[in-house]
Amino acid sequence: MDLHLIGRGTRITDDVRAACDRKLARLERLEPKLIRLDVEVIVEHNPRQGGTHRVEVVAVTPRKTYRAHGDATGVDPALDVVIQRIERQIRDHHEKKRTRVLAGARRAVTSAKVQGVQGVE
Repeated sequence: MDLHLIGRGTRITDDVRAACDRKLARLERLEPKLIRLDVEVIVEHNPRQGGTHRVEVVAVTPRKTYRAHGDATGVDPALDVVIQRIERQIRDHHEKKRTRVLAGARRAVTSAKVQGVQGVE
C-alpha cells in the first residue's frame, strides 16, 4: 500500500506522518486489495471556520475508490473521523457483496429442490 501525504496550508511533520501510517494501517486489514491511500491535510486559516483542520482521504482498490473527509480542531481527531467513515464504507461494500453471493446460493439450492435433484438439503 502506498501512502501519499499532501499538506495544504501546513507542513507534514513526522508526527503527522507517523499518526497517519499507524491509524490507516487498520484499513489495510479491512481491505487487503488496497493499492494507494491519498491523504490531504488542509488547515483553514479563515477565522469564521474556527481554524479547523480538514483531512481528506482517497482509498484506491482495483475496482472501487472510497472517499471521505473529516473536520476537527486538530489533525488526529479529524483523522479519526475520516477513518470511521472509510471503514463504514468498506464494511458496507463487503456486506453488499456477501449478500449478493448468499442470495445467488439460495436461488441455486431452491431451483435444485424444485427440479428434484437428490442430495440437496
